[in-house]
Amino acid sequence: MSLPHTPPNPTESDRFHFETQGYLVLENFISPAHVAQLLAAVNRVTAQRRSAMPPDWKSVWPPRCRADLTHINGEKSTRVLNILEDDPLFQELVDWPALMPYVRGLFNPAPHYHASDFIIEDPVDYADRGDGWHLDGHDNGYRNLGWPVPLLQFKVGIYLTDMTAPDQGNLTLVPGSHKSRHELPLADRQQRNHFPGALQVCAPSGSTILFHNAVWHTAASHGPASAGRTILYLAYEHPWMLGSSAHWNYSKAFYNERLTPEQRKLFHGFVFDPPEQRM
Repeated sequence: MSLPHTPPNPTESDRFHFETQGYLVLENFISPAHVAQLLAAVNRVTAQRRSAMPPDWKSVWPPRCRADLTHINGEKSTRVLNILEDDPLFQELVDWPALMPYVRGLFNPAPHYHASDFIIEDPVDYADRGDGWHLDGHDNGYRNLGWPVPLLQFKVGIYLTDMTAPDQGNLTLVPGSHKSRHELPLADRQQRNHFPGALQVCAPSGSTILFHNAVWHTAASHGPASAGRTILYLAYEHPWMLGSSAHWNYSKAFYNERLTPEQRKLFHGFVFDPPEQRM
């Protein structure tokens, strides 16, 4: 008996939406059990990273040293960068079988890993969140390459807390803005996520948002009912790009001993010791 036909991922509708709107939402992409495991890992790693921070350290961007990869923004609020080495659950996400068809199908058949981080926000620490609208990418969001900015980073955001309602720090973006030949006006940026065309991505935990590096985006404000947010990010780059500076903040043991053979293909050969010759 023949099996029913299953449409390939991404579907043609997925491709059309991503190319025209600059983003794609995959609701309930990660199971509740998997989300619970990731949340537990996030909490473990956050406690470890915060306890290892030098007293009164003020992290800066771009990072100068290992300590700058942990940003303490309040009693609970934390952003942790370069997370693949912190827990096996994060490392396995980098080439997760359910995700990679979308990365390869919407971005590049042979992608390279770019960067990763997670963010924990307590509403108390973000009561007066300011203008946060931005593009992603080196050199001020790749603006030096002209407008519209090309697709050079494929961004993956994973909701680890429920954000089905607005004003919980939801990822907020301007659909189609990756095609714009102009900057987002300052007057609109100062209105945060309330100007016409801005969209808060409201989705349950386990949902995944794929988006173009040149889509204008920010995080929504936290309203009175917000319980805060936890979101995990991965990013991929083209194999012909030089390689993110974030790669130098992983250990030799991580590259040479912990990566699987398939995961090694996501990195330039020069990160290994001895270097791998690549075509």
